[in-house]
Amino acid sequence: MKTMLYAGRFLALVKEGHWEYGDRTTATGATIILAETGEGGILLVEQYRIPVHSHTIELPAGIIGDEPDAGDESKVQAARRELLEETGYVAERIEALTTGPASSGVTSEIVTLFHATGLQRIGDGGGVAHEGITVHEVSLDRVDQWLADKAAAGVLIDPKIYAGLYFLGKRQ
Repeated sequence: MKTMLYAGRFLALVKEGHWEYGDRTTATGATIILAETGEGGILLVEQYRIPVHSHTIELPAGIIGDEPDAGDESKVQAARRELLEETGYVAERIEALTTGPASSGVTSEIVTLFHATGLQRIGDGGGVAHEGITVHEVSLDRVDQWLADKAAAGVLIDPKIYAGLYFLGKRQ
């Protein structure tokens, strides 16, 4: 039996059997976008994340269906929206690579990793007003060192970046 321990605007803490976990209250999942530039690079985003009290480097990502006017937003629509909001780019092509749990011991959230190509910059990105996102275009031949340098500077690196790089390696 599932028991609601607390419900906020976006998250609920629930108990099911002996397990406590977070559950999204309005969203239907999340998207992560591996955005490959035509110049041999990928787009990464950097922002301060309050739960870990640190700047993080991540793939562009976002929640599906959490906006009031989102209605029946599809995974692909959410991926396109988040890519534009966070990076200022639109993608000619976007395809799902894999779907799975974000952190199965802590949340019920299911994420889909997309590969976006045919990018065109039409805006500044940076996310919505409170996000303060910095966009980085990083060359694939330098990405390992770039990430190592960021980590050495105290920035946290989201491991999902390495999953995205794995999929790129399989395509080449």
